[in-house]
Amino acid sequence: MRGITVLLRLTEADGALSLSALERATGLARSTVDRITATLTRMDYVRLDGRDAVLAPRLMELGNAYLSALRLPRLLDPYADALADELDESVSLAVGDGDGIRFIHQATRRRAMSLSFRIGDLLPAERTAPGPLFAMEWGAAEWSRWRARRAADPQDRGFPAVPPREDAPAEEDFEARTREARARGWALDDQLIEPGLVAISVPVRAAEAGRVACVANVVSHTSRHTAASLRDTLLPRLRETVDAMEQRLRDAPEPEVRPAPSGLAAWTGASKQELGREFVESLARGLTVLTAFDEGRAELTLTEVAQATGLARATARRALITLDHLGYVTTHGRRFRPTPRVLALGFPPLSRTTLPRIAEPHLAELAASVHDSTSLAVLVGDDIQYTAHVTTSRIMSVNVTVGTRLPARATSLGRAILADHPPKGPSDLTAVLAEVRRTGYALVDGELEEGLRSIAVPVRDRAGRAVAAVNVAMHTTRRTPAECVTDVLPALRATAAHIETDLHTATRFTRIPPT
Repeated sequence: MRGITVLLRLTEADGALSLSALERATGLARSTVDRITATLTRMDYVRLDGRDAVLAPRLMELGNAYLSALRLPRLLDPYADALADELDESVSLAVGDGDGIRFIHQATRRRAMSLSFRIGDLLPAERTAPGPLFAMEWGAAEWSRWRARRAADPQDRGFPAVPPREDAPAEEDFEARTREARARGWALDDQLIEPGLVAISVPVRAAEAGRVACVANVVSHTSRHTAASLRDTLLPRLRETVDAMEQRLRDAPEPEVRPAPSGLAAWTGASKQELGREFVESLARGLTVLTAFDEGRAELTLTEVAQATGLARATARRALITLDHLGYVTTHGRRFRPTPRVLALGFPPLSRTTLPRIAEPHLAELAASVHDSTSLAVLVGDDIQYTAHVTTSRIMSVNVTVGTRLPARATSLGRAILADHPPKGPSDLTAVLAEVRRTGYALVDGELEEGLRSIAVPVRDRAGRAVAAVNVAMHTTRRTPAECVTDVLPALRATAAHIETDLHTATRFTRIPPT
């Protein structure tokens, strides 16, 4: 429970806090904070940057487990994306979470006036368009909890994703909006979250029992649409998309059961043996339980959770009881299912990360290991653009500015990427790029600048495409070309593999910009 509190405070702080600030934010003793952050660091869920604890991309595997078990993003995201492209407006998918809503997908438009909501952000139901559509299915207990929350937090201070409000509308307003939504089959948000923001929502009903599985939501600004014009001009197209989504849910085959993770319990045990009291094994095992869920494993019995994680039944049971108490899993008979609250564990800030931010800590470790400058670059037209760079502490070192563009054909970074995207037609690089594809690396010796030697390898996305490259660059007096291959290439490849692991985790349900 204390470890989850640490993750929540880091999430609310947009992903980073100093250890002393984390101590104040959680109310925990500093020794407890140190043990928890050491454990989370060992799990690659947090990294320590000086005196700061920073959420790491691997933490997204918890939210990924929920989203995969839910299946809705995989089945419905393409429809939301296509609608966003057609309307040139932001489109999102949301699910209910208690008396709030959480986004599970965002297809946003890049504009000066853009939306800041992130996947996993929690919003109060009464201040959104999707809210009344979920409230249609509330019973007396849910309405009672909602009223209690409103009374305890009239300014919505418990919802960091929305600005606090000064004047709370009467309870009857939301109740009336819910009745209207039930009668009309859609709902509007006319600047309820903040001035200028308008949205319209339609429920997407599950194939079984007609319950609301999620809500499709189109969001705009009053400079482009009023609430009335959203209803008059965009609602018909939104309804057509929802019809297609519901048909997809009806037609979707049963999910393929994927193999469960293995060796998790053994790993936590070994970590405890190595780190001693600095490793909180109960925290590691409790979070490990969440990774047991996936597509085809949306609901699991206690026995299945124990088998998937390698944990003893008693250990898995204690973890599940705690997670149920905290609202991260729910029980259906003897089966357990993850809830949308899992997304609160780091997913919102991490869903807006970028490839350079993912790569930087790994580049820093590489530079410290080989004692030479390291860089990340992407392909832009016929050039490469440097997007991250770490300079070693040498009197003479390779130093480039992030944003610098150089001809791709003359650089090791460019050739490492171009080997996956060879130029059409005859080229003097054909043989060179064929060799790069064969060996898996590119080495450029003095071609871009006399005295400069560099070696690079590609960074690949989940589909295996080279989307970037990392390199180590040095003066020619530092190493011979052969020494670059024997002494630097293994560490360089390991760094690219670490970046790819984080990138693949982060992009399972989100889009990560290359710059």
